Amino acid sequence: MGQMTLLLLLLLGAVVTVPLGQRLGLPAPVLMTLLGVAMAFASFVPDVDVPPEVILPALLPPLLYAAVQRTSWRQFAANKRPIFLLAVALVFVTTAAVAAVADAIVPGLPVAAALALGALVAPPDPVAASAVAGSLGLPRRIVSTLEGEGLFNDVTAIVLYHVAIAAAVSGTFSLPEAFGLLVLSAVVAVVVGLVLGWLTIKLMGLLGDATLQVGLTLLVPFVSYVLAEELMGSGVLAVLTTALFLAEHTADADDVQGRLTGRSFWEIVDTLVTGVAFGLIGLELHSVFGTAGGRLPELLGWGLAVVAVVVAVRLLWLLPATWLAKRLHTRRDYSEEIPTSWRETVVVWWAGMRGVASVALALAIPLETDDGKPFPGRDEIVFIAFVVIMATLVVQGLTLPWLVRKLGVRADTDAERALERDLAVRAAGAAKRRLAEIEEHEDLPDDVLERLHRAAYDIGARISPDMVDEERREAYARRAERFQVVGRVQRDMMSAARHEVLSARNEPGSDPEIVDRVLRYLDVRSLR
Repeated sequence: MGQMTLLLLLLLGAVVTVPLGQRLGLPAPVLMTLLGVAMAFASFVPDVDVPPEVILPALLPPLLYAAVQRTSWRQFAANKRPIFLLAVALVFVTTAAVAAVADAIVPGLPVAAALALGALVAPPDPVAASAVAGSLGLPRRIVSTLEGEGLFNDVTAIVLYHVAIAAAVSGTFSLPEAFGLLVLSAVVAVVVGLVLGWLTIKLMGLLGDATLQVGLTLLVPFVSYVLAEELMGSGVLAVLTTALFLAEHTADADDVQGRLTGRSFWEIVDTLVTGVAFGLIGLELHSVFGTAGGRLPELLGWGLAVVAVVVAVRLLWLLPATWLAKRLHTRRDYSEEIPTSWRETVVVWWAGMRGVASVALALAIPLETDDGKPFPGRDEIVFIAFVVIMATLVVQGLTLPWLVRKLGVRADTDAERALERDLAVRAAGAAKRRLAEIEEHEDLPDDVLERLHRAAYDIGARISPDMVDEERREAYARRAERFQVVGRVQRDMMSAARHEVLSARNEPGSDPEIVDRVLRYLDVRSLR
């Protein structure tokens, strides 16, 4: 089996594990990791031949860009305090704790190498957290907390990792230089992200076509990441900045086709890249265990000790951090989305799974130092890192659904319905106001006006039937039932029309381009 065949199998697995995970009630990334593990120990599956330095730039940009599509700048601004406590402060604390333990238990491991280990296992994976939390029906505030943490903790961890690696390779370390590197990395990333976002908007205006615009969005995250890295900036932060900028400045309410096309496209990209990423985690396990040799029990012991530190530090940090966030939230009435009970705090704690970034950083550790000697403790660091990844991703990922059910943590459906009802009222109100403006300038027949008024009312009622009283709701239900009958018949009619046009593709003298043009028109009409 060649590398291309292996990649195709991973892509197939990425598609299959989504419905399988839904049936089993398990996260698709975890199933994909287990599939990778099974393939890794199959004799006919080759070792993965992917340069470590390619993993992060190839996988992280599209995953981060897709994750940002599900959120907004307002959420980040409102939750800046919880994000700072988790994505910055907790990463520093976890890095220090892991480094201290590794320095104590692993013989001959330099402090700089121990810090590199701490940095690469410190950040929970944003993709795993979003995929797992989003499928469990958790409260939106928990999902927002996990997404915000996952998107920004990589920035802190990767900078710390580079500082630690540089110190281990060169044998020297300067605190002012490390702080300066952190500041420079952030500033360069933000500038690159904003400039590239602005240029992308201008280019989208020139392209015009929705298909070309969506194709451009696929290239932008990679360009943002690589350009920032080339300029000594944080590629992760640059991608986040670009994605947030575009999300805020390219929203066009009337671009229905572009929005539907873009959403479908990025859902496909997210599914495929996520599957490949977590499949690679499982596949790399075979190579990692191959480096253990006869030291497997000793290395496993070290790895489990670091797992205990990572899990314990997260819990010990979350308890006071959540309490502090709630106290500040109560005093100053910020619209922060933070856990409101100890049960929700436990779920946030147990959802701290490591994943793609940790794998890429572990495999990217240099083989040699500047003086030509082997990098100190590289095999031990890689093995320990994979123990942490597998323990948190598989064990916590498989048990998180059970924990959520046991604790009874679920979304606040009443609050969600209330928000939906409010949006329905606002949407219907906007439609009625626009209709009143049109009435002032156009002389519309009475029957047309009556139908348009009813359509404006239906806009809100279809979004949230709860916005109307019982009597009007029953009348709407009867009218909706008639619409359903009409809609069903119209769908059958449009289906017959599409079949007839599509069959013309194979007729002698038929022009496929014209057939596709007519078919596209029918497809758009069917969507409406």
